Amino acid sequence: MTLLKIARMGHPVLLQPTQPVADTQAPAIRTLVADMIETMLDAGGAGLAAPQVHHWLALFVYHVPLARSTGEDDPPRPPSALINPVLEPVGDEMVDRLEGCLSIPDLRGWVPRHARVAYAGLDAHGHAVRGVASGFLANVLQHEYDHLNGILYPMRMANLGRMGFDSEMARYGERP
Repeated sequence: MTLLKIARMGHPVLLQPTQPVADTQAPAIRTLVADMIETMLDAGGAGLAAPQVHHWLALFVYHVPLARSTGEDDPPRPPSALINPVLEPVGDEMVDRLEGCLSIPDLRGWVPRHARVAYAGLDAHGHAVRGVASGFLANVLQHEYDHLNGILYPMRMANLGRMGFDSEMARYGERP
């Protein structure tokens, strides 16, 4: 496996919508998924979308570490892939979530997100998956799905005054 270079904010690859993955079982896709998982874990991320590693493909990888699980409805999850995903809000409830991004290192901001989302797509083996996510998983899925549509989390923020460097927010407190 290979660690991939992560595009940072300002690179045009992050602002363009992706194309569906035509052959989910192609060896190149399997390799890309494995490399993306390795890259995500090495970088300490909870998700990584194909555009972030310079591929205009509709796929992302994610996981829910035990420390980020928010309970029974949001259990820890091993590293997984979602290919050609579709997300839809479940209900109207919105929550503010503190987000960071591997493409925007050292910064975090409060982003309004749907509390629950329904998701569907294919896993790394080409099997159909679907479910309803809440908690941390709902946040990660929405964040990564945005990447597939050329959207970075600051574009979703209602108030850029609620964004800051990790070190400063740790020192002075997060402003919910």
